[in-house]
This record gives sequence, structure tokens and C-alpha cells, in this order.
Amino acid sequence: MKRREFLTMAGAAAMSGLAAPYVSAQEASWPNKPVKIIVPYAPGGASDMVARPWADKLSQAFGQPFVIDNRGGAGGMIGTEAVAKSAPDGYTFLMTPNGPLTIIPSLRQAPYDATSDLIPVGRLGDLVCGFVIHPSVGPKTFAEMIDHAKKNPGKLNYGSAGLATGTHMRLEMLKYKTGVDIIHVPYRGSADALNDLLPGNIQMMNEINVLPHVKAGKLLLLNINYPKRSPDFPDVPTLTELGVTGADEPLWYCTFAPKGTPASIINKMNAKMLEITATDDMKQRMREISADVPPQRPEEIAAFMKNDFATNAELIKIAKVKLE
Repeated sequence: MKRREFLTMAGAAAMSGLAAPYVSAQEASWPNKPVKIIVPYAPGGASDMVARPWADKLSQAFGQPFVIDNRGGAGGMIGTEAVAKSAPDGYTFLMTPNGPLTIIPSLRQAPYDATSDLIPVGRLGDLVCGFVIHPSVGPKTFAEMIDHAKKNPGKLNYGSAGLATGTHMRLEMLKYKTGVDIIHVPYRGSADALNDLLPGNIQMMNEINVLPHVKAGKLLLLNINYPKRSPDFPDVPTLTELGVTGADEPLWYCTFAPKGTPASIINKMNAKMLEITATDDMKQRMREISADVPPQRPEEIAAFMKNDFATNAELIKIAKVKLE
């Protein structure tokens, strides 16, 4: 081997030897600056209520600010796309419900591929809530609401956090399972929907941000869309107990990172989230907003997403759901 070739190869080897420790050091020191958390819905709604306790806890755990950035619009696609196209350096994450990931792709062309452009990081929580109705309507139980809806087709208006959101699909599932005709009214977020529900401009919702108003006697909670009853409303039956089986349509929230984010950062974040999930303080904070947090690793979230996508795709097909 010629001396010049040898020196060239030796130099390249030295450079590659320097590069690997540098990358590892960057990952090992993560995070060493503020981390952005994009929430793809407007402030004040369920997504915001779930994300903010997590941002607080992660800030405390890592010693760097985890800053919420609300980017609502297009059923959550705007914020989700922003994360999918962000630099995969561990300083931008998505905290989202399932709508932009396992519902919208079956209804329209999304500007991202939820299964390949985003990496699951950690489970944030599942909402434990159900259908509520304004007292002025009259029905006080789930059965009475169904009877009223059948006798008055198209008269009840139901507000959701937006088209193709989990709350939208809960109404579609109810309509499919019971044959009721209830009008869907989409908003940019559940906070806007609540503002119309309280004065009776719309009559129904299914979100966690309505529950304080149930406790205050301003709204009536008719059921729980979850496998078990809510500890805060132990007398309110689940849909399954009411005879409407297979209709819970889960509202779940997870954290995601852009494709290419180093596995060491994903694993570090997930491990910390599992620690936080197990603490009594976080369990209490989640219960205060009526959320249950099943601990999950990234691979478990990916499998759960796959199943949820298939379930929603089937519902969209059989119920002929359209984005209108």
C-alpha cells in the first residue's frame, strides 16, 4: 500500500472514531436545552389537559423545560405534520390523541404516514368519560336519551373536538349501534364545544373537560365509555353494562417523536415516563382530569395503534363515515 493511501485511510478511520463518541455524547447529555411539545389542538381542551401535567413532570425529571406548543387545526393534522417534519434530535415531540393517527388516515390523505414518520415514545393516558347531555333537553338516563333521540331524529346536536377525532367516532359508533340520528357539530377543540354546550346551543358531548360541570350539576353524565366505571362517578354505568357492547371507542393519548430520533433518547424518555406513571402524585393528577394511564413501551404502543387503526377503519367503512 502506498504511503499516501495509508495516510488517507488512517485519517478517515480517525475521523470516524471521533464522530461516533461525539454523537453518543450528544445523546447521553440529552436534554441540555428546552424541549418542545406540540399538542395538535387548541388550548383548554382534553388534549391540553392531558399534556400539561406531563410537561410539568418531564420538566422536573430532566431539569429542562418541556414547553407546550398548541397547534390546532385540520383535525390535529397541522400539529402532527409539524412534528413528523421536525429535526429528529430529541427536542420536538408530539402529544396527541388517536384521531390524527388512527382515524384521519382512513378518511382523507394525510401529509404524513403515522406508522413510519413518527416513533411511539410513551403512553400518556386514556380518557374515562362518556356522553353528557344538557339538563334542558329532558332525558336523565342513557335509555331516556336514546328514546328521545329516536322520537326526535336530527334534533339533538353533539359537539366534538373536530372532524375525525376520537370524540367524533364515539358518536358514529353510538349511531351505528343504536340507530339514533344525532347531528355532529365539529369544533377546533373541545374547549370551544364546551362553550356552546353550557348555554345549551348544542346538547351533547363526550369529553373529560365537561366532567367538572357534571359535578357542579350543570350537565348530566349518562354513561362511561370505558371497560370499567369511573371512580369519581361510581353510580354511572358503562356502555357494556347498558347493553351496548363493543362501542367504547377508546380515547387514548401518546407521545411520539419524528422518524430518525435516536433510540437512546426514545428509550430514555420512555423509561422516565414509566417511572412517572407509577408515582402516586401522577396517578392523582391523572385521576383529577379523569384519565387512566396504562404503562406501555414503544413496541406495545405500536401494536396497540395497529389494532386501533383497524377498528376505526372498519367502523368508518360500515357506518359510511364521511368528512363533511
